[in-house]
Amino acid sequence: MKKTVKKDLAKIEEEINNYMTILETLDKEDKHHTNLKISKEEIEKLVEKKAQFQKDLELLNTLGEEQFNKTDHDATSMSKPSHNLMAYNSQIAVDHKYKFIVATDISTNGHDLDQLHNMAIKSKEIIENSDMIVTADKGYYSTREIKKCIEDGIETIIPPRCTAANKKIKSARFSKNQFTYNHLDDCYICPNNQILSKIKKQYERNGRMLDVYRISSTYCKVCPLKQNCLSEVTPNKQMYRWEHEDIIDDYVKKMKTPQAKKIVRKRGSIVEHPFGTIKRTLGWDHFLVRTKKKVLGENALIMFTYNFKRLLNLIGIALFKKLCIAIKENNLNQIREEIAAYILMSAYYMAYFLEDIFYGQDFHKKMRFRR
Repeated sequence: MKKTVKKDLAKIEEEINNYMTILETLDKEDKHHTNLKISKEEIEKLVEKKAQFQKDLELLNTLGEEQFNKTDHDATSMSKPSHNLMAYNSQIAVDHKYKFIVATDISTNGHDLDQLHNMAIKSKEIIENSDMIVTADKGYYSTREIKKCIEDGIETIIPPRCTAANKKIKSARFSKNQFTYNHLDDCYICPNNQILSKIKKQYERNGRMLDVYRISSTYCKVCPLKQNCLSEVTPNKQMYRWEHEDIIDDYVKKMKTPQAKKIVRKRGSIVEHPFGTIKRTLGWDHFLVRTKKKVLGENALIMFTYNFKRLLNLIGIALFKKLCIAIKENNLNQIREEIAAYILMSAYYMAYFLEDIFYGQDFHKKMRFRR
């Protein structure tokens, strides 16, 4: 990354300058009684590193990029809890009933903010279910992505991220959620019950058009709450609102319903389990190939392997052989009923087995207590 190259370059220049300062000092003193902590060979290595870093910086400036991977030009730096690494961001969509991966893709961004609509569309095309509900963690929460899904008739359940609109500011100043929006008059009401009116001018920020709401500095100058609202150099209060914010207001209300919260709680057990199985059971914790095109193929192979293993766990080898024959003969009606009956019976036996285990544990505890 460019900032890392600049940091390393500055560090090397500092070391070289320190060495030159020591040499100038030694010229005025007796060199035989002074031990240098750095040798001439080490200085030559530093000069070579400096030249290489300068070339890297020139390359980044020429490409107009903040980062560039010489091994894999498509990979980008992504942050992990303990370190950063050059990687790809694997995306999956999982069916909640049978836990199959129905869609997958690769992203070169270190975040998921631009992947909600992409994965929702892929899933909708594959399962052909217009009533499906897409849920994801708050890392996918993007107002633009949510708007795209609503326009395409896809219902989403994404918990809002902790933004300035819904988090508590540690300082004493008011946050945006302490200003009430009046839908009828299209204005904001400040904590001192003054009106911030909408002006004609709009601002563009991060690809979104924002409406501006402003109050006269005459009111702000004499306001008793000014210290909790404005800095010393700000003459008046100004609020920004996305032109499609009404859609998000309704969405936030939906996310507070018990049904939405219930779906969010189920999400982790649905979509996180495949990644754990792929990394720990199947042993795939990194990609073996380079460039996005090849990584897309390897990623698809990994997800196919997981689905194949999942299918065998659900229906077994014998029924899988019958399924292959049915597909070859283009006669799936009978095998569908047989598979459904097998899965239902397996679920029944599993429930009975678990109930027997828990009942036995509970009975053992009671007997031990009586003794």
